[in-house]
Amino acid sequence: MGEKKLTNKFNFSERASQTFNNPYREHETQTEPPPRVSFSANLTQWEISDAYQQDFEAQQREKNKEKQKIPSKKEEEKIKKKNLPSEYQGNDLSQVAVAAKILERMVIQNSYDEIAQDFKYWEDNSDEFRHQEGTLLPLWRFAHDEMKKLAVTSICWNPYYKDMFVVSYGSYNFTKQPQGVISCYSLKNASFPEYSFSANYGIMCIDVHQSSPYLIVAGCYDGSVLVYDLRDQRGLPVYYSSALVKHADPVWQTKWQKDDLDGNANFVTISSDGRVSHWYIMKSELTCTDVMQLRIPGAVAEGPDGTQLLTLGSGTAIDFHPKQEQMFLIGTEEGRIHKCLLTYSSQFLETYDAHHMAVYRIQWNPYHPKIFISCSADWSIKIWDHMLKEPLFTFDLRSTVGDVEWAPYSSTVFAAVTTDGKAHVYDLNVNKYAALCSQAIVQKKENKVDTYKLQQGVPYPSGGR
Repeated sequence: MGEKKLTNKFNFSERASQTFNNPYREHETQTEPPPRVSFSANLTQWEISDAYQQDFEAQQREKNKEKQKIPSKKEEEKIKKKNLPSEYQGNDLSQVAVAAKILERMVIQNSYDEIAQDFKYWEDNSDEFRHQEGTLLPLWRFAHDEMKKLAVTSICWNPYYKDMFVVSYGSYNFTKQPQGVISCYSLKNASFPEYSFSANYGIMCIDVHQSSPYLIVAGCYDGSVLVYDLRDQRGLPVYYSSALVKHADPVWQTKWQKDDLDGNANFVTISSDGRVSHWYIMKSELTCTDVMQLRIPGAVAEGPDGTQLLTLGSGTAIDFHPKQEQMFLIGTEEGRIHKCLLTYSSQFLETYDAHHMAVYRIQWNPYHPKIFISCSADWSIKIWDHMLKEPLFTFDLRSTVGDVEWAPYSSTVFAAVTTDGKAHVYDLNVNKYAALCSQAIVQKKENKVDTYKLQQGVPYPSGGR
């Protein structure tokens, strides 16, 4: 055998080779830049809290789903058998409710067809023989059994649905205060209210939001403020004032204002406790700030320790200027009218010694920015120019004037109601000294008319007693 050849591990030779290099290639593409949008928002503590709360609720729902056991086929069949009758019954009731409502509208339309025809086309032929004298034709009468022993304290037309108005019920017998009721009636159904809400105390005033007609604010006899939402089917107030910030006396009037810069709804209230309060509806609460206190100049009372205390007047009416949003008028129980500004609340801009008794209503003229009207318990109605200290016109109605209002379709027409059950309609363009119509609208002597409203765009009034 030959010997095995051993390789030398240290015998290494270096070899080199050169390969062909490929040429470089460049490829470019150009696209349109993606669109850009600038977004900005204000972040508040309650929004962060709401976001965390929603996330926590979502996590809890997922945990509850995991805990639920998957039922067997037998259990599913039993559940279906139990639920079948109730499901069918619920569906049938919902379908019958819609059909019943349509049928009710048809029956009422047929029943009140003559009234609807009179409302559109009625003309009194005897007006040709009367010289500057007119009459009122009663049309619908809205009544419900639950409100028989209650008084109508306020009426407000819905700004969006022209056939719907809201009525508040309470009592002027302050020794016996029943529960209050808010009812929404429609001219399409005079026999039953469309919506109805109840409160623990009598409702003394209401107002409907101009841009959100489903929001209704109500002032109560105990000084509390309630906000209802017609979309809420529970029938409970969605916002209500707490005991710390509510008024100490009855709230006599409330007025919605335009939403602030953050989009929060707000309104102003006036009460007998001498406070004018501005309320804001936040995410989940109702906050309040006092705009003004109705101090009586020169009236000072002594406290138990001899200190001098300022006496506050009792506010009864309020109205805001149609053009200048910050300017408003205040009527008091002492008979004075104050002109004020929301941004200048330290003192009154002007004080008018208007009446000898309580002022029940004030309203700016919707067409003339300098003119406003007032009525009082001293039997008088006065028309004012807010630049003058003396009234332009004074009308004596020989009874307590409960309410007065300008017509929304004319700058010279206004109407008033008195506690003797009469309605008075004036037109300054026709007669500056006497009413065109004075007619009794209440038959019983023990009843009196307290409130009166004219509808926007339609020449018919509504009154309550």
